[in-house]
This record gives sequence, structure tokens and C-alpha cells, in this order.
Amino acid sequence: MILMKFVGAALAAALIQSLATPAIANVGQDAIDGCIDQIRTVGGPDGQSGTVLSSEYSEANSLVMFRDSGNTVWRCLVSNDGVVADLSVAEAADDGNGAMAGASGSSGSGTERVAFTAGTSGAELTGSLLPQESRRYVLGAKDGQFLYVRVAANGPGMTYVIYNPDGSVLLDEMSASQEYRGQLWQSGDHVVEVYNTANGAQSYNVIFGIE
Repeated sequence: MILMKFVGAALAAALIQSLATPAIANVGQDAIDGCIDQIRTVGGPDGQSGTVLSSEYSEANSLVMFRDSGNTVWRCLVSNDGVVADLSVAEAADDGNGAMAGASGSSGSGTERVAFTAGTSGAELTGSLLPQESRRYVLGAKDGQFLYVRVAANGPGMTYVIYNPDGSVLLDEMSASQEYRGQLWQSGDHVVEVYNTANGAQSYNVIFGIE
């Protein structure tokens, strides 16, 4: 009788403990695959392979951290069925030989030509702007190619505009929270101008791709 009481008490304690400690769900493979697919789309050659650094489950959007083969670390918020809600660069790569190589640390207004490493179709640069400053990035591209632009800012108030080679507006002022991918209809130097409309200085990463 004493043994049965002991066993019953032990089972009850175990049940209470299991109810008090909720199970920690793992991030599903669909979510991880969704992040990897998106990184492959925008990350150029370096984004075609890499390592999942960590994953954190959430019922809304799980967090997946991924390091690509060029050492760029990506932060991906993704639903559990694999729909990416937000993808941004958490840590820019050091100079190397991949598409994300050669990231510069430009500050202040001015103009900078974007150069891709031979054999690649993407580049990532970093910059910082004081309030109401802008910086122009020049990319050579051809009619019919697709241009991808993403500005990952460290705060609100960053915007960008894309100009055609003839000076007309290809994309009117767009919030940095929205990426752009569209087909070009002129050949020559396209200009992406990044603006800081906030009241304080901000740093940012800007990612370009041409296909």
C-alpha cells in the first residue's frame, strides 16, 4: 500500500511538472527552407549555400539566422509554413570573393559606382547618412535585365529612389522597408539614391542584384 501511494505521488508530481513546463517547439523544415530559398534568390552566388546558425520558434513568425558562404549573416522572419515576412542582413561580410564582397563603409552624401566581383551578379555596401543627406549609387545595366534593390536601415525614415539612364524616375520614393525587383527598359547607368529623412544619423546596408 505504501509503495502504491509512493508511485501514485511520483506520477502526480511528474504530471504537474510536465504541465508547468510547456514543450518548446522546434522551427519546422518548411520555415527554414523558406528562408534559404529567399536568400538564394537575393544573395547572389554566396547565398546559394551556407549554415543555419540558430532558429527560434514563434507561433507568429519564427526567427532563423543564416550565414552564407561569403560570411554574410542573414536574419529571417518566417511563418511556420515557409512564407518569409522579413529578410535582412544582420552582419555584412568582410571583403572576400563572393557576390557580397567589397562592402564599403561610405558616409555622407556623394556618388558611388557599384562594382560586382567578376562572375557574380550582386553586391552589398554599407553607409551612413546624417539627417536629410542622400547618397547616389550608380549601376550599369541593360534593357531587359532585372534589377533588385534592398535597403536595410538601422531605424525608420530611410527611403530610396531609382532613376533611369535618361534621368527619368524608374521607381518613385520608396520606404526602405520595401524591396524592389523589376525589369529595366533602358541601357546605361541607373542610379539608386538613398535618403535619410529621419531626425538623426543612420547607418544602413544596401543590396543590389542584376540578372
